[in-house]
Amino acid sequence: MDFSNLIRNPRSSRSREALAGYLFAAPWLIGLAVFQIGPLLASFAYSFTDYPIIAKPKFIGMDNYSRMLGDKLFLTSIRVTLTYTVFSVLIYVVASLFLAMLCNRSGQGVGLVRLLVFLPSLIPPFAAAVLWGWMFNTDFGIVNYVLTSIGLPQQGFFQSPSQALPLTIILGFWGMGSAFLIYLSGLQSVPTDLYDAIVIDGAGLLRKFWHITLPMLSPVILFNTIIGIVISFQVFDLAWLLTRGGPANSTLVWVLYIYRTAFEQFEMGYSSALAVVLFMTVALTAGVIFRTSRWWVYYEAKID
Repeated sequence: MDFSNLIRNPRSSRSREALAGYLFAAPWLIGLAVFQIGPLLASFAYSFTDYPIIAKPKFIGMDNYSRMLGDKLFLTSIRVTLTYTVFSVLIYVVASLFLAMLCNRSGQGVGLVRLLVFLPSLIPPFAAAVLWGWMFNTDFGIVNYVLTSIGLPQQGFFQSPSQALPLTIILGFWGMGSAFLIYLSGLQSVPTDLYDAIVIDGAGLLRKFWHITLPMLSPVILFNTIIGIVISFQVFDLAWLLTRGGPANSTLVWVLYIYRTAFEQFEMGYSSALAVVLFMTVALTAGVIFRTSRWWVYYEAKID
């Protein structure tokens, strides 16, 4: 290889490096275009049509969007999704932070506890849902068996409209291992001299958490909050596998309603409009959180 040409012509060298970079990134870029951007644009186009799948789409303007205002099932799916999102994000953000702080120490057995907290997040949601369905089954589930063996009445669990959604939310504990791991990494990156300085001033545990831990972890909290919201708005597999959206639509989340509309009622145009509104809702929520983060997220070093 003639290195003298590369030395004399650095632009050529940079162009070749850029070309090599694009070639390595090409599989991901193609996948992004085909499986993400393409379907997103197609859904946006179909949202203005009446498309029953077996026939050609027919342009109907904004009818699909105006239909949502009077769709009681859609309003129910929004209420269920917002309820699921609020409580599951609290679990994902707050409970994982609490566990990370408990495990942010050295000692015998701490490594095992960290493993036990993180391990359930490796289990696919499908498998976790099947396991929970067996455990809380009203006919042969082990939970009802334990309740009756100690003299307590049996519960409806996933067949009860008042219990199905809370149990589905609690199942979110299985997936908080990733947030726990990110929090643990953030806690271990907090300079110990900050804690030493505030202890000299006579601060206790609460002041250490409020004045040191929380500000230093605020970027991590922002990241986990955004991820938790995106995951919660897109929940589908748990509700579909455990309850199929029932009983009495108590677990009819937004994405499950989109699935029903598209593949059970064959209204692809209306389901596309539902998906577009979901995308805009998630994007707007994330945008608002990013916009307001300037007032509560602390960065140790800012580059102007």
